[in-house]
Amino acid sequence: MNNILSFFSSIRWQDIVDISLNSYILFRFYILFRGTNAFRVLIGIAFLWFFQRLAFSLGLIITSWAIQGITAVAALIIIVVFRNEIRSVLQAKNLKTILWGFSQKAITSPVEIIAESVFELARKHIGALIVFPANEDIEDVVQSGIPWRGIVSKEMIMSIFWPDNPVHDGAAIIHKDRITEVACILPLSHKNDLPSYYGTRHRAALGLAEATDTMVVVVSEERGSVSVARNSRIYPVNHRKELEHQLQEYLGDRPMLRHDQRKENFRISAAALVSFLFIVGVWFSFSRGLETLINLETSVEYMNRNSEVEIIDTSINSVTLNLSGSGSLIKSMRPEQVKVKIDLGRASVGKNSFVITDENVSLPPGIFLKKVTPPVVDVTLGIPVVKEVPIQIDWTGKLPKHLFMETVKIKPSRVVLIGGSRILDRISTVYTEKVYLNNIYNSDTLSVKIALSPSVKIAPGSSDTVTVDYEVKKR
Repeated sequence: MNNILSFFSSIRWQDIVDISLNSYILFRFYILFRGTNAFRVLIGIAFLWFFQRLAFSLGLIITSWAIQGITAVAALIIIVVFRNEIRSVLQAKNLKTILWGFSQKAITSPVEIIAESVFELARKHIGALIVFPANEDIEDVVQSGIPWRGIVSKEMIMSIFWPDNPVHDGAAIIHKDRITEVACILPLSHKNDLPSYYGTRHRAALGLAEATDTMVVVVSEERGSVSVARNSRIYPVNHRKELEHQLQEYLGDRPMLRHDQRKENFRISAAALVSFLFIVGVWFSFSRGLETLINLETSVEYMNRNSEVEIIDTSINSVTLNLSGSGSLIKSMRPEQVKVKIDLGRASVGKNSFVITDENVSLPPGIFLKKVTPPVVDVTLGIPVVKEVPIQIDWTGKLPKHLFMETVKIKPSRVVLIGGSRILDRISTVYTEKVYLNNIYNSDTLSVKIALSPSVKIAPGSSDTVTVDYEVKKR
């Protein structure tokens, strides 16, 4: 329980925003591209990425490297091969639809498909018999059916009853969302009071309705009319909506032959959940994957120093940070993303000690601080004073044996320094950067910078460069 609470307490609000945003983006990709070939290839790439992470976690270096390469190439293939399909999807959408709209897919129930197909058959004067079983078993009264197992569709129904189809004279049985049998022979009604224009199909439909609780839809080939046989009665149906209503009423609460809005809503909800879980898995693999530890040395920055004081001395100029995080994040981390800052806003003149904590260290998301070495930095502040001191040339090496230095002139010969009183008290002379005598062969003029420690500055109006005029002669 403590581990679970510790895990949830380590999640930042930025992580929640990151997961939510990317989950929504992935979900929008599903909404926009579902049903396209590009989307199917994207699913394949997602599985490749999953196996690559699995291979990496198991230490399968070559396998992980190979899958990673295949994934990168596959991503390029999607852009190149499916560019027209991607363009057509995006061009057909406005900004609102792309960002938060839902494509309204036409959801046509099988009842609507059947009604439309029946009246299309009637319009073309193609005879048909369609049986909808209820609770009673009809196997004893229906003969010679051929198993079909086809999903209900307009094209399927039209093809079954097309005159050139060998099974067109028999009845088709529809159960749930399938056409289960075709070419079925139904029992004929023996009523003598039927209209003379009722043919064999009508007598067969009424015969089955008399023997069972089945509903039968019949299409007249001669007249192009539609009738329904039910409860030992047969009566005409003049409109498609009327047939839809009767089918809906007949089927009642039993499993409907339709891909309705609930199924569509379920698909969308499932897609949203899968998108969220996938992004959580990606986030976890990056931010909470196999832990890697590194040591990183970085300089210390001092902020909010009072302009009336100067930093006289510091115990350290850099610290070593012991950092942890997943291997992927550690590898992607750049040194400039790691900063150690000390706030001198409340520091006083003299020696100040600061303990370096998490608040002083700025790290990329997902990287955690384990240890700081050294954990304490001492900063000495002082009120700056001004002092003028002479400048000396820092000669090094020896002149060639046949030469000697006759005169040396430095302009300016003195410089004004600003710094802490304790440091300036110890400075009586400042030196220039090194001037190498073994490179001198003739009299000349040089410009040389003054060498100073970081705790001492040159006062405004003074130059940090001096001019050296020297004259050498032969011995």
